[in-house]
Amino acid sequence: MNIFHLYNIVKEYINDGMRQHVNPLSKNFNEIERIPPLIEMFGDPKLNLHLDIGSAAGEFLFDLALINTSWNYIGIEIREKLVKAAKLKAREREINNLYFVFGNANNILNDVQSKSLIDNVTSISFNFPDPWFKKRHFKRRVIQPEFINTLSKSLKKGSLIFIKTDVKDLFDYMDYIISNNFKTIDKKYLNYSETFNPSQEKTNREKYVAINQLDIFERIYIKTDS
Repeated sequence: MNIFHLYNIVKEYINDGMRQHVNPLSKNFNEIERIPPLIEMFGDPKLNLHLDIGSAAGEFLFDLALINTSWNYIGIEIREKLVKAAKLKAREREINNLYFVFGNANNILNDVQSKSLIDNVTSISFNFPDPWFKKRHFKRRVIQPEFINTLSKSLKKGSLIFIKTDVKDLFDYMDYIISNNFKTIDKKYLNYSETFNPSQEKTNREKYVAINQLDIFERIYIKTDS
């Protein structure tokens, strides 16, 4: 990897605003923006649908949407400026299998207007979510028991959840909560060509972590009951 490529990865990682603290419990996120029907979001609403929670500036999803046109992608991000910029970029590039939503994912997916969306989700990813290290802030972490219970009740049988983080404590926390409702899959048995990420693209955070030779903790889960 040459120095220019390394510089671009670090620059993109910083621009994505990773781990810029935003309190998800703020009253500012109580009001949910309108969630349009899938036919308004996508050119072909019948494609498999992947949901990326905490999509930042959306670079990961842009890469996926351009490479894998047989899937639709939705990114949910809590920083409004990033969402507005990503929506504008998607429109300018005329990408019709990609959409972004602003707000707190817990509030959005618990809202009645999101029922048709969640009913159609094939897979969900949580890539390097904010770890909120202090114990008193654990309630601000995106993965909460109530949230996973909602997903367990709403997702269709066979739906997948992917998690990745470079924080072992956060990984253990997420794994404990998700494992209560979903079954773990050994990634070596997963046919990635049939997933939302067939070419195994990496987020900017994952590239940054790899460059610095840090550990990455990941796991895949499946909903086994209907």
